[in-house]
Amino acid sequence: MQTTLKAALTFTGTGLHTGKPVRMTVRPAAAETGIWFKRTDILLGDNMIPARYDSVSRTPLCTLLVNRAGASVSTVEHLMAAFAGCGIHNALVEIDGPEVPILDGSSVEFVRAFLRRGLQAQDAPLRTIEVLKPVKVATDAGWACLSPSTGFSMAFHISFPDAAIGTQEKQLNLRNGAFVRELSDSRTFCRQSDVDAMQANGLALGGVPGENAVVFDGDDIVSPGGLRHEDEPVRHKMLDALGDLALAGAPIVGHYEGHRAGHAITNMLLHKLFETPGAFRMIECSANMAEHLPGTGVTRGEIPQVA
Repeated sequence: MQTTLKAALTFTGTGLHTGKPVRMTVRPAAAETGIWFKRTDILLGDNMIPARYDSVSRTPLCTLLVNRAGASVSTVEHLMAAFAGCGIHNALVEIDGPEVPILDGSSVEFVRAFLRRGLQAQDAPLRTIEVLKPVKVATDAGWACLSPSTGFSMAFHISFPDAAIGTQEKQLNLRNGAFVRELSDSRTFCRQSDVDAMQANGLALGGVPGENAVVFDGDDIVSPGGLRHEDEPVRHKMLDALGDLALAGAPIVGHYEGHRAGHAITNMLLHKLFETPGAFRMIECSANMAEHLPGTGVTRGEIPQVA
């Protein structure tokens, strides 16, 4: 069955790229609503933005959603990953600015708040997207694919010239609370050269090494406090991918594999899935199938103690 929050929650913080303060309230929503964003600072025109793959305006640095009237909200991937990882299918996100607060650079503060507040089961069947045959997209930067599986699993591979990052790969079956335990506290990361370039162009103005991002510079970890996991970068890439895949509009039953894949590639993959005849089908999720999805049965006790 579908799930929403028991009651509203409010988060305050700054946007990673704008550096501006933002207030965001996540409210319960009726069954069959899905996830929507409402720009409360837009008083005229359409301020409702659906959290769907076909509302994404592709950018290299974050996931940006735009409605037909041009209203937008960016950096939604960590929040979307928290929804997917906690098994929340319906919610209204009211936000008074153009960017979701970055908080600590991961999903864990959203996850902790959701599980503390509690989830409400809804009297409506949960439908899932079952991958029936492999689909793949590739660019000069990397590639990603979806293939059939009995649940939802993910494999990811990254490679950076900075020795402190290097080559990392990880594979996880994301059933039950695996996202909460293994990925939710992994923070966004970048290279010092990228930070310098972004800030020179008016971006990453809210980034604070050690507080909401891990910064690497060659052999060194610039951020105070070091890493939460030895392989935190690849874990964060998996977190991002889960958030971007959540924009499919329903949980995916399949195996995702990414090789140096970013937000744009994962969004391209969803377009390819839905445009390929016979690549998927929508099915009503049985109780047994639900046991293989990321958010089923998750508890507060599974939140990593390092976060």
